[in-house]
Amino acid sequence: MTQERPPSPDGGDGPPEPSGPRPHGAPWARPLLVSVTALAAIAVLTLATLTQSPSAPAASDAKAAGAASGTGAPSPATTSAAAPSPSATTPATTAPPPTAATPTATSTTPKRSASAAVADAIDALPAAGDVAVAVTDLDDGVEVSAAFDSSDDRGNTYDTASIVKVDILAALLLRAQHADTHLTANQRALATVMIEQSDNDAATALWDAIGGGPGLAEANETLGLDHTTPGSGELWGLTQTTAGDQLTLLRAVFVGADSPLSGASRDYIAGLMGAVTATQNWGVSAAGSDDAGYALKNGWLQRTRTGLWDVNSIGRVVRDGHRLLIAVLSSGQGSERAGIDLVERAATAAADAFRSR
Repeated sequence: MTQERPPSPDGGDGPPEPSGPRPHGAPWARPLLVSVTALAAIAVLTLATLTQSPSAPAASDAKAAGAASGTGAPSPATTSAAAPSPSATTPATTAPPPTAATPTATSTTPKRSASAAVADAIDALPAAGDVAVAVTDLDDGVEVSAAFDSSDDRGNTYDTASIVKVDILAALLLRAQHADTHLTANQRALATVMIEQSDNDAATALWDAIGGGPGLAEANETLGLDHTTPGSGELWGLTQTTAGDQLTLLRAVFVGADSPLSGASRDYIAGLMGAVTATQNWGVSAAGSDDAGYALKNGWLQRTRTGLWDVNSIGRVVRDGHRLLIAVLSSGQGSERAGIDLVERAATAAADAFRSR
């Protein structure tokens, strides 16, 4: 079957029509030709519209641009065509929303109390009998002190033995201050040997000068020694006290603030305590680590009924550049030597624990 060709627009370029009879149905051939031509035109227009549409694939634009330049290398148009078209929907890449900074947990170990630190240190010491310790740092910048007593009775007191001699001298000086007088030459001589050499006869003479037990009690009320009870009669060495009260006495001597003792009285007592004889260089002085010296008073007493010893030491030492006031009291010691060893170990342990807490 021969397909019908459309006539040339000017009627001269088309091929001659075939000779012979026309195929059956010739009357609708021309309308069919018009329909085919119209469809072809519509197709061309549609294709043209698609190629000009912004939604045409980017690859088609890139290929056309490359052909126009005569090379396969991408032109600037090719580069821009590689980007997504405006109609393309590309999921946006967004950074995760900022999260609030989580506070870093700081591990802090609660600082132990001074008394707990000292108690642990003294508890670790092997010891017979009982021991009580009180300590404070004069250069710490904070008013802190620690006290510990190994006895089961929290209200336990200890025999002072010869450490009461510091209290006797403080009472004598308070009396002189109140009377606005000075110590006599004899009193000063007695005070020197009482403190520096721990002379008992001198102590008895000055005990009487202050009015014995009642005079000491009056002075202690002024000094703030609330748990100290004077010995009866001439038994000044059996005055009962606590480590805390002895620390209070040391503060009155070595700290000017709020002390009822005048500056001259404090210097006088401290000077004598800093000049004790070499044979009495033991006790709290063992806790000193510097060559800044020490000021102390020791006491020792053997109880007749039990044969056991009371050994005590109070004073000021310098450790690691800090001035420490330390009071150590003990009872029930098997010997004088054992008591001295315990007092020195306790003073050193308390100083270390207090400074490193």
